Amino acid sequence: MAVDMLYHKWGVDMRVLAIGFRIICGLNTLIGHIFSWLSLGIVLVCFTVVVQRYLFAASYVWMQDLYIWLNGAMFTAVAGFALMRNDHVRVDIFYRPAKMRTKAVVDLIGAVFFLLPFCVVVYAYSLPFVTRAWSYTEGSANVGGMPGLYILKSFIIVFVVLLALQGFAMIVKSIVVIAGHSDLLPVSQRYRESPNLSDSEGGA
Repeated sequence: MAVDMLYHKWGVDMRVLAIGFRIICGLNTLIGHIFSWLSLGIVLVCFTVVVQRYLFAASYVWMQDLYIWLNGAMFTAVAGFALMRNDHVRVDIFYRPAKMRTKAVVDLIGAVFFLLPFCVVVYAYSLPFVTRAWSYTEGSANVGGMPGLYILKSFIIVFVVLLALQGFAMIVKSIVVIAGHSDLLPVSQRYRESPNLSDSEGGA
């Protein structure tokens, strides 16, 4: 009876964690899909700058600032989304063929001891930088450049917050998997066994 009660309580906790995981992933997915459209704007603005410069001998500094700023805003805003999709570059010689629980332990350690401390450090060092930019509504250092550089610098904070949130989601995911409740996670977010590992287990 005690075991059943403990399992029931553990299962409820896992469901709550899984819901939190889905909320964070949903937020980063929404932001990722929205800001990924900036890539189209970057291409169009860059193309326009090239055409104006080489066909019409005209150049506008604010447009040159614009596509660089759009690029910075896009990559900082979608960092959490990319982490959720496991799109960041990683050396997975040992990680990829590992079992699901091993991957969960590796991600748990990585998020707690590396990712979240990194986010704390970046936040601590960037906050005065961003605050100072807002204090005098900093604009482009180039004459005729874009105003509102302070808004772009604020994306550093956005980057840290979204990345840290996804780091917490990684921790939650790892805990849920280690506890044996991976079925509570969305199918797209579950760890995948290596084909070689599955074959070897099947053969055994």
